Amino acid sequence: MTSGPSDEDESALAHRVARGDERAFSILMRRHKGPLHTFARRHVGDPEAAHEVVQESFVAAWKALDRYDPARPFGAWMRAIVLNKCRDRGRRLLVRRLILGERSIDAPGSPDYADSAPGPEAQSLRTEQLSRLEAAIARLPDQLKEPLILTYLEGYSQQEAASFLGVSVKTIETRAYRARKRLADWLVHP
Repeated sequence: MTSGPSDEDESALAHRVARGDERAFSILMRRHKGPLHTFARRHVGDPEAAHEVVQESFVAAWKALDRYDPARPFGAWMRAIVLNKCRDRGRRLLVRRLILGERSIDAPGSPDYADSAPGPEAQSLRTEQLSRLEAAIARLPDQLKEPLILTYLEGYSQQEAASFLGVSVKTIETRAYRARKRLADWLVHP
């Protein structure tokens, strides 16, 4: 029984990617696109902006293949690139806000169109709550947002998150706690 390219394990594909294999890169892109979009959306709070971030990240990854270590999981490498692109986007928005003022930027949850969509009342309420939560997470400073996303939303251990962000486990624990507390305050008293 032969296995097709989509059945290849991550490690074999990663080694092919490191050699510049476009087909292997495409396979890994398809495998990781969804989780990376979710990761980016949780960081920026907007599905369309998250899509743009992921696209920019794949382009940046292709250009940086010479720096990719196939011994490192492809997903972790891509998450680092997505995280950097999210940070870049945040800096660009901050500069734009400083220059043009808050009104010129479409805040991630400003107009909530979910309320006008037809559907059961419970689904509408859930959609509204999810939008409020995503917008609140996006408002967090990066140093609080990143540990929260990695540990509570992405399921990484505190040790993995600490290694990923280059900080101590205690720092991850403290920042995730502060992020949760701040979110709770914002969601109770918007």
